[in-house]
Amino acid sequence: MKFAKTMMVRAPSKRYAVYYGRGAARQCAEISAKLGSGGRVFLLSSRNVAKRIGRNTVRRMGGTNRRIILFDDRETAKNLTTVEKICRALVTAGADRRSTIVAVGGGVVGDVAGFAAASFLRGVRLIHVPTTLVAQVDSAIGGKTGVNLPEGKNLVGAFYQPDAVLVDPSLMRTLPDREYRSGLFEVMKYGIIGDAELFRYCEGHLTKLLRREPRALDYIIPRCIAAKARITAADELESGLRETLNFGHTFGHALESATGYSKFRHGEAVGWGMIAATLLGVVLTKLPPMDAARIVRLVRSVGALPDLPKLSGQRLLAAMRSDKKSRGGRLRFVLPLKIGHVRTGVEVPDEIISLAWNELSRVEGGRR
Repeated sequence: MKFAKTMMVRAPSKRYAVYYGRGAARQCAEISAKLGSGGRVFLLSSRNVAKRIGRNTVRRMGGTNRRIILFDDRETAKNLTTVEKICRALVTAGADRRSTIVAVGGGVVGDVAGFAAASFLRGVRLIHVPTTLVAQVDSAIGGKTGVNLPEGKNLVGAFYQPDAVLVDPSLMRTLPDREYRSGLFEVMKYGIIGDAELFRYCEGHLTKLLRREPRALDYIIPRCIAAKARITAADELESGLRETLNFGHTFGHALESATGYSKFRHGEAVGWGMIAATLLGVVLTKLPPMDAARIVRLVRSVGALPDLPKLSGQRLLAAMRSDKKSRGGRLRFVLPLKIGHVRTGVEVPDEIISLAWNELSRVEGGRR
């Protein structure tokens, strides 16, 4: 088997490889056979993904001893009901503890299929084949799985590391522009939290990135994977360093849940969240105004973000408090110190959050 790059994730609970390269997905059956113990392979995906990348492409990933289970991958269906349906389908199809689940899709597919793999028979083998930029650079690596509740995003889940991840950028050829741009915000996040060189690359090569030029993708995707691998190895259960990955997510998750998971793509909500956290950083962590301007400019250069919803500061605060990142009802933020460095666990008073939200809404409303 040949891959452009193979990167190891050395998490305390499990070591596994992330294979990167065009055509990597075609070797899924071989990887599965190498890892497996003769059990059946169950491909978990969605009709949207199968239609976009081709049903035959999905079928080939599982080899001959496979079964395909499709489920709704809309954010609004990322819930316990969907997990139950998947687990019952696995029972009906004869899955057992020797079985392997292959999650083929974006962030929702990976989160839901990963949680099903962690829960079914108390854990079966799992392989991720991410098909979106968000999933390839972030959500498919690191072992976070989970589903939403009406009260908040990803409130039910488990840390469950996969046995392998196959990252194939050619699977993004037919990815809609909005979905692709959504992933670029997560790439920028890595630059802001710990990789100033990556941030500068995004600034200087944004046109190439928006065009999905192979050489540009070959630079950013493995770099993000390597960063996620390092962070996961150092802090698998998000007790310290891994919290840096939540930059932009406190505001972002609140926007998603407060709008019923129907207005924003995840990366778009994070984009707004990064802008909000940057404005807070200028006041609370002495982020240099020049760095703040660069962050906001790069985020806005990716393309138009959906309009901010008309939410009161109090409603936004309520949505934030239901997020798993709060501690005892106290809101904690990741705020930038400068490009490439952030501070975690920053507690921000409610009145400052409300003021920041109202000012952001006023300014953005004036631009429309």
